Amino acid sequence: MTSLKPKLNPKRLGHLVLVVRDIQKSAKFYTDVLGLTVSDWIGDQMVFLRAGSDHHDLALSQIPKDSPDIDDLPRYSRPGMEHFSYLVESVEEMEQAVAVLRAHDVEIVRGIGRHGPGANYFLVFKDPDGNNVELYCEMTQIDDDHPYEAKVWERSIESFDRFRFERFVVPPPPGMVKDKSGGKT
Repeated sequence: MTSLKPKLNPKRLGHLVLVVRDIQKSAKFYTDVLGLTVSDWIGDQMVFLRAGSDHHDLALSQIPKDSPDIDDLPRYSRPGMEHFSYLVESVEEMEQAVAVLRAHDVEIVRGIGRHGPGANYFLVFKDPDGNNVELYCEMTQIDDDHPYEAKVWERSIESFDRFRFERFVVPPPPGMVKDKSGGKT
């Protein structure tokens, strides 16, 4: 059975974000064992790593040490995948994706926004199993022609979304606003 509704047209799988129990131990594993390079940190809560020229193809996010679910699987408050992403050509294509997702009654979770680390635009939605899928574009490229020095970003709304949720097509979850604003809403 073929759908007559419009479809998205991603170019390739982009990056994966994992929630981890010990970010220092995990960062050491992915750099020392797998050979990835650190691009940036957000405080001591998130690290962006790369194997190629994209600013990141793997990001690690620290689960709160007091999380009651730290050893429980498989929910977002436990170690595991937070989201995976697909590259699209442009912001305009991402804006068109909103209409496609709505035509298919797909839940949009967050975005359109633009991250600080990586400078990529993002739009996140749910697949049928509740996994977060992200479309992204315009990620910072790091290679011999485009050198980059890693830095530590403050955990704030600006590091999460340079537009401060103003371009979101759905209201941001209240917990996200509180978390990204240091408890200030």
